[in-house]
Amino acid sequence: MTRTSPVVVIGGGQSGLAAGYHLRRLGLEFVILDAQVTAGGAWQHTWDSLHLFSPAAYSSLPGRLMPPQAGRPYPDARHVVEYLADYEKRYELPVERPVRVLGVHRDGELLRVETDSGAWRARAVISATGTWWRPFLPAVPGRGGSGVPGRRDFGVPRREVFGGPGREVFGGRQLHTVEYRSPRDFAGRRVIVVGGGNSGAQIAADLAADAELTWVTQRPPRYLADDIDGRALFDAATARRRALDQGRTDTGGVASLGDIVAVPPVREARDRGLLKARPMFTRLVPGGVEWADGARAAADAVIWCTGFRPALSHLAPLRLRGRRGHITTVGTRAADEPRLHLLGYGDWTGPASATLIGVGRPAREAAREIAALLGAPTR
Repeated sequence: MTRTSPVVVIGGGQSGLAAGYHLRRLGLEFVILDAQVTAGGAWQHTWDSLHLFSPAAYSSLPGRLMPPQAGRPYPDARHVVEYLADYEKRYELPVERPVRVLGVHRDGELLRVETDSGAWRARAVISATGTWWRPFLPAVPGRGGSGVPGRRDFGVPRREVFGGPGREVFGGRQLHTVEYRSPRDFAGRRVIVVGGGNSGAQIAADLAADAELTWVTQRPPRYLADDIDGRALFDAATARRRALDQGRTDTGGVASLGDIVAVPPVREARDRGLLKARPMFTRLVPGGVEWADGARAAADAVIWCTGFRPALSHLAPLRLRGRRGHITTVGTRAADEPRLHLLGYGDWTGPASATLIGVGRPAREAAREIAALLGAPTR
């Protein structure tokens, strides 16, 4: 069965909902296809203690302030899920789920969106699938290994990770950020957390009191000032984009401030001396890891907080990726396919567009461009 809609939005998380809000305001007909069974996007799959970097009022989608969470200056993931579900209902956004998009194809003057429940033909498509579904693992050699990448599937559609021979050599439990849930699962165990970003610091802080923790990072941890939260990060990302657009010197954006937001749990563990990072190890060995100088640390588990890649495999039929696998964009619009917009994947699709507070502006711009493409008013 093939259906038609002037606009198809792929992904029903925060970016897809922000797009839906602005499309609705412009009076455009659209549908949102979401692979998840329930509302909430990737937030419903995070670890138990995760919470936002900013107060609720500064973590809102367009049109609807996030209400504060009682007793928590920084809302937790469960609160975000409830907010997104309420947002979707409040604006009566036309979300169909669970619908997994298999591929987007050119079909004459239209784009054809193939799914596991039929096809849609559209005049414009917004891809808002995020990055959570493509966790990344670096190639890591084992003792005597070559570091040639291999593959492992975490059992969730579109997740792609890469490993190396060290995975098999180690023999213990290994998991990515996407699989971590609670320190209770590691109580009394020897755990190595890999990664010097926010996820690595938060999970290390989460485990510090219950596990025998070793935290390893590529470079010494760079904490942002304790009074900096998501509001300042959004401002820094916006200032950087404005400078680049105007041909001025790159301000460095968020990266110039540091790598880790010192949210209360991280700050507390750091101040108690529980977050002492070691340099990245050289290889995995049976039952642990080894550094270049021959020093070793035993481990029962390794948690890889090593980031994500954009989940864009559904766009492969359009052949838009360059040599480095990147889709060139002008704002949110794909440079080589004006009927396609990419939303929420990071600064390259709008300053801070992968955040709740940051996605509203690029979502509005994408909706206005699509309205112009369709010949609709862009009030």
